[in-house]
Amino acid sequence: MRIKKLFFCILLLFFFCLEFTRGQNNGKTLVDVGVVTDVGTPYSEVVMLCINMSLADFYSSRPQLQTRLVVNVGDSKSDVVGAAIAALDLIKNKHVKAILGPWTSMQAHFLIEIGQKSQVPIVSYSATSPFLTSLRSPYFLRATYEDSFQVQAIKAIIKLFGWREVVPVYIDNTFGEGIMPRLTDALQDINVRIPYRSVIAMNATDHEISVELLKMMNMPTRVFIVHMYSPLASRFFIKAKELGLMEPGYVWILTDGVIDNLSLINETGVEAMEGVLGIKTYIPKSQDLEKFRSRWRSLFPRVELSVYGLWAYDATTALAVAIEEAGTNNMTFSNVVDTGRNVSELEALGLSQFGPKLLEMLSKVQFRGLAGDFRFVSGQLQPSVFEIVNMINTGEKSIGFWTEGNGLVKKLDQQASSMTALSTWKDHLKNIIWPGEAHYVPKGWQIPTNGKKLRIGVPKRAGYTDLVKVTRDPITNSTVVTGFCIDFFEAVIRALPYDVSYEFIPYEKPDGKTAGDHNDLVYQVYLGRYDAVVGDTTILANRSSYVDFTFPFIKSGVGLIVEMTDPVKRDYILFVKPLSWKLWLTSFLSFFLVGFTVWVLEHKHNPDFRGPRRFQASTICWKRVFSFWARALVITWYFLVLVLTQSYTASLSSLLTTQELNPTITSMSSLLDKGETVGYPKTSFILGKLKESGFPQSSLVPFDTPEECAELLSKGTKNGGISGAFLEIPYLRLFLGQFCNTYKMVEEPFNVDGFGFVFPIGSPLVADVSRAILKVAESPKEMELQRAWFKKKEQRCPYPDTQPDPYSSSTSVQLDIDSFLFLFVAVLLVCVMALGNFTYCFLKKDHVSYLNEVEMSPCSSSQQMPVKRKTQLNMSQVHDQDSL
Repeated sequence: MRIKKLFFCILLLFFFCLEFTRGQNNGKTLVDVGVVTDVGTPYSEVVMLCINMSLADFYSSRPQLQTRLVVNVGDSKSDVVGAAIAALDLIKNKHVKAILGPWTSMQAHFLIEIGQKSQVPIVSYSATSPFLTSLRSPYFLRATYEDSFQVQAIKAIIKLFGWREVVPVYIDNTFGEGIMPRLTDALQDINVRIPYRSVIAMNATDHEISVELLKMMNMPTRVFIVHMYSPLASRFFIKAKELGLMEPGYVWILTDGVIDNLSLINETGVEAMEGVLGIKTYIPKSQDLEKFRSRWRSLFPRVELSVYGLWAYDATTALAVAIEEAGTNNMTFSNVVDTGRNVSELEALGLSQFGPKLLEMLSKVQFRGLAGDFRFVSGQLQPSVFEIVNMINTGEKSIGFWTEGNGLVKKLDQQASSMTALSTWKDHLKNIIWPGEAHYVPKGWQIPTNGKKLRIGVPKRAGYTDLVKVTRDPITNSTVVTGFCIDFFEAVIRALPYDVSYEFIPYEKPDGKTAGDHNDLVYQVYLGRYDAVVGDTTILANRSSYVDFTFPFIKSGVGLIVEMTDPVKRDYILFVKPLSWKLWLTSFLSFFLVGFTVWVLEHKHNPDFRGPRRFQASTICWKRVFSFWARALVITWYFLVLVLTQSYTASLSSLLTTQELNPTITSMSSLLDKGETVGYPKTSFILGKLKESGFPQSSLVPFDTPEECAELLSKGTKNGGISGAFLEIPYLRLFLGQFCNTYKMVEEPFNVDGFGFVFPIGSPLVADVSRAILKVAESPKEMELQRAWFKKKEQRCPYPDTQPDPYSSSTSVQLDIDSFLFLFVAVLLVCVMALGNFTYCFLKKDHVSYLNEVEMSPCSSSQQMPVKRKTQLNMSQVHDQDSL
């Protein structure tokens, strides 16, 4: 180490002497500038070599310039106070016109104050903390990229893979804390939650690092952003690998503070980082850069060039240009206080008269440097591209880039591809090897196998235990939780692609009574006492402000139940209700049409259809017929009457045996207008809804069980009961499965989204559980659970699972003409055909020949008439002629 340090000092001395000799021989103006650095450190060695190479290259290519910079080194000794002392010494004793450095952001904080006080520009090539910008000192120039610039690249990566929770891991100093405000804001923009922040002390021991890693291991979050110095990052990842945090499922993202200084990490540390993603400062390729790298490798084959060395090279060039442009006039310090009296070091510095002019020239410097375009904007460089790398055994592998205009792309010349439902991360980045050599994208969180079980709160209530029921085993004294909601949740957990350990914890007091209503239970999740709530918990807007709900696993709403009256007992024309008025009218018209047609066909040759008009009219009801068409028509009519009679009988029987109930109350507004008392379930949100609707507290009666609700409804308001009860649809289905013959739902005054499972805001379980709910709801398992728990308790009631419609009633449906249209049309066709045949036969033959030959005519079946009937017919005809 001493030999290496000696070589370094000799090399610096060589450059100093060389430049000094050039200045003396050529008569150039020497300008003192300072460099504050941690002498003897690897990164300081690289930076000093680059500074001196920059001056040598700059002046060798511009011999005509009138100024020459003389570098004065101040050793900060890796300490904040040491950096301040070195800066004070350079300004007071060397009268430097500008200072390059220091290395860390904490050191820069003090130097900025000194530079502001003395008007000496501080040009830093490595202080990246955003906190330094907040000081708003015009004499601080950042010849590097502020840490907050890379936040957008980190945000794009997290958004691309859809991770919902992230844990930042950062060093406990100005450098580490500086990035956090911008990182937090960026993650909030994409609704990513930060459940925990891991802060590592700069001098943390291996044991302290292990303790923090164990905390992270027991968290469900598996995405970590690491922002610290490279030496600490090396120790951190070596311990992480030892404890198993580099296994498949974990995601690690490194900031450029680590990736840009990989040369400071040993081989063991690099191997421990395998699978890690990183943000790296992008240095565009150029001929000057390639020539410089080639020259560097030939001069210093064992020293690796870093991006900070390139920035130091460009910052030195910019300073040389600015000093040349500012001229050599007025390079003095004024207002120097007499050091003989007791004054502070800052008071003894004085003001640099050259500082304002130099600062103006620095702000105007613009050129193409080794690290890219060099131009100060608001006192710092502005990046536009970051490189995304993936750590492998041999080091880093480029997998893409982030640009301000195109976001994440595989190549810089690639057009931006927008994220759509069909696009994947492979459209934006190259293949990635994740920790544990996994080739699948980690989901970003996982229930720790060695962690605690999920504490799931369940409500405890006396009624409607088909949904949730809490009992205690007297033998084992263990809690047993059953019900539709519980079985559905367990089916959902089985549908998840991973195992989840959980335990049900009833929300009850030590005496076994409920500890509060559903609002109180949901609030316990917000307080962190429960990890979730499973039960008959309704999704409400006010609750969603402090917890997250899954998709509803059962539809819900609020229905109004009232008592029914039976109008059948006082209906004196019930017998006409089985048929609609159209069917009654059509039946009567068909009856007269058939009778008329039969009379037309029979009255000429059938004595039963002759005689006085009153007698002939009565033959419509019943008489024997002899003609073929009359018999065909009567048979068709008989069939219609048979079907119609049987249907009428069945419908009338249904009306007589099944009560048709009408509600006593038709709406919630009628309850309000009449000032009726209404009921609601205990521990339900319905109480608040009723108060908002205008019901006074005195008219609201709580109840627990369906039996208690039915008893209150049967009493009515006048007898100390209620006139209506408000129930959620699942409760209502169970209630009507037991009391369907007396009560009915008449209105659904409030709409709610349904029952859902409750989780803390931002919980990654919400999305997975919601998807699992959809799987179970679309499978036969859902109907199986419905049939198992929604059962009827009264034989005459419908099944709540098969008839979930609460508006359904026992009213019989009237028979309409549509059901018998075919038969009526058939009768009409036979009538038309019979009348047509009769008219044809009547017109074809004259009346006399027709009567004489009626027995032989194919249009008649009189040939089959008995002789006695023929004689009677002839005598009747003679009698008619005599009467005429």
